[in-house]
Amino acid sequence: MALLVIRCMQGFVFWGGGSRRFIYDPEKLDPGAHTWMAMKFQSAMPGALLGTDRLIAFMLEHFWLLYPALIVFSAAELVAGMALLAGLFTRLAAAASMGFAVALLLMFGWQGGTCLDEWTMASCNLAMGAGLLLAGGGAWSVDGALLKRNPGWANRPWFRWLGGVLPLPLSEQRFRNFALVVVASTMAFNVGTYSYYRGSVVTPFHGGRVSPTTHHFTLRDAERLPDGAVRFEIYLDGGTADIPAHIMTAEIVATDGRVLSSWDSLALSRVPSAFIRNRFAYNRFVTGPYGLVAGMGAQAVITLPPATPVDPAVMQGGKLRLTSVDGVVFSANLAARGVGR
Repeated sequence: MALLVIRCMQGFVFWGGGSRRFIYDPEKLDPGAHTWMAMKFQSAMPGALLGTDRLIAFMLEHFWLLYPALIVFSAAELVAGMALLAGLFTRLAAAASMGFAVALLLMFGWQGGTCLDEWTMASCNLAMGAGLLLAGGGAWSVDGALLKRNPGWANRPWFRWLGGVLPLPLSEQRFRNFALVVVASTMAFNVGTYSYYRGSVVTPFHGGRVSPTTHHFTLRDAERLPDGAVRFEIYLDGGTADIPAHIMTAEIVATDGRVLSSWDSLALSRVPSAFIRNRFAYNRFVTGPYGLVAGMGAQAVITLPPATPVDPAVMQGGKLRLTSVDGVVFSANLAARGVGR
């Protein structure tokens, strides 16, 4: 009975994730809805670890892969959750829940407005799954009912590895070694990712490589075109996914500090949509009432129409400077190049 609550709650967590998308909030699997799951995955991209950011980007650019992947992922969560709730092939379902927890921790573990919310949930799910894998799922299970109907299965290694009512078919020494490997790897992964995200283990606390609270824009390939327009690539790669980020002003600043051209919030709000080429179709850069607006993970190449005419002699060098609604300034060195680039 001691493990019954662990098995049921682990099952409910994953059943809840799958059932929410298939039954209670199907808009999450509707590409036309504002709660489409692809937006959630894109919001995780800036801080995703071990190459999962590139995997997310590849899927976002290939809808034929993205849509079935999200369906399969949601269905697998639902099935694993139901299996744990019922105690059916408990160890197999527990191993699947561990896989989900690792994937979610790598992708979403950096997020959390007041603490590492996503890391906390995923790390606990990983530990709970490890416990169920080692000990089985406890009483009141379909595995137990199957064993009563088929007593000979007690001697089948496959049933003892997949089910959850009998000890693993290992000697005491081998089970201890196996358990130590599972415990050590689970602890190392959980504590290691926590240390990477926030420190506070063997290093002082830090805000992490990607901030989950403060919006950050990365600018690159900024260039001034011969007609006075400015083109640049921009990536919203930090901050909370719950609140859009806003760019209020843009300026071209000479090396001596003089402002050569500027676009206020009204000018930015009037940038034609054709001048904003978003890399992804989900979280995007768009114009808003007070400038440019972006969802987490948005990437785009933006062209600002010509503003104040500038003498070509002073077009060389300088910086593009963008100011967010919070008053934070982001800049990139500016090059003068041809329109045909």
